[in-house]
Amino acid sequence: MTSSRWSDLDRPPLNEAALRRAVVTPDSLWTALDVAEATGSTNSDLAALAAAGAAEGAVLVAEEQTAGRGRLDRRWSAPARSGLFFSVLLRPGDPAPARAGGGGPRDAVPVHRWGWLPLLAGVATATALSRAAGVDTALKWPNDLLVTVDGEERKAGGILAERTGQTGVVIGIGVNVSLRAAELPVPTAASLALAGAQGTDRDPLLRAVLRSLADWYDAWRAAGGDPAASRLQQTYAAGCATLGRQVRAELPGGRELSGTAVAVDGDGRLVIASPAGEHPVGAGDVIHLRPAR
Repeated sequence: MTSSRWSDLDRPPLNEAALRRAVVTPDSLWTALDVAEATGSTNSDLAALAAAGAAEGAVLVAEEQTAGRGRLDRRWSAPARSGLFFSVLLRPGDPAPARAGGGGPRDAVPVHRWGWLPLLAGVATATALSRAAGVDTALKWPNDLLVTVDGEERKAGGILAERTGQTGVVIGIGVNVSLRAAELPVPTAASLALAGAQGTDRDPLLRAVLRSLADWYDAWRAAGGDPAASRLQQTYAAGCATLGRQVRAELPGGRELSGTAVAVDGDGRLVIASPAGEHPVGAGDVIHLRPAR
């Protein structure tokens, strides 16, 4: 028998019309919101729309992704309607006009500061879900969302930012909401439900994340992309579970670096202190090491 949108009553479909009414308003960053029943990748779909001239603030949500991608081209898959899988289009390279409730006109953000966007999305998502779902969240550098299940840190979500054209960035966000233990793709994965969320209704969770993302993006743009002036750098550091930990960074080219994660610098890089000195890491896979017993 073919599965329908209502085949799992614990996972009702998103209310596209209600979400659009709540999110796409005259004073909002968000200019369009569409929900697809299934797609390969919301990032790929939205990048195609961006190339065709889509305006900043377009939001594309999928009830199911069949070819979702994470960092380092890892696959991301989950049962239909079990999480939030969506992408947003931002155009930090374009000057922004004044917006009702959103301050005055703003200049384009210099390209060298765009690297903060995935970290900004991580802060916005983590803070929104902490409030809306009542789940303690933390960030693993650069942009994994961590929750605690049975006393262990586990990954419940991730973020992927990809440049599109000269002025745009598509940010994809995936969060496991109602994933059950038997559905976990790997033992280190988790969901908000497994972490004790107060509720798993995805409509209010998505609205909360989008509003938080718009607030942080507005503040960052108003500061010209300056992570310190917008308080993004301080807030990220406060919520980053990587800082103060012993880590191993697996770097491009097969190199490795082990040491203590001591800071996130002004370019969004993780600074690792080793016996040879301090090393800023801008790309790579960071592994949290358990303390020696």
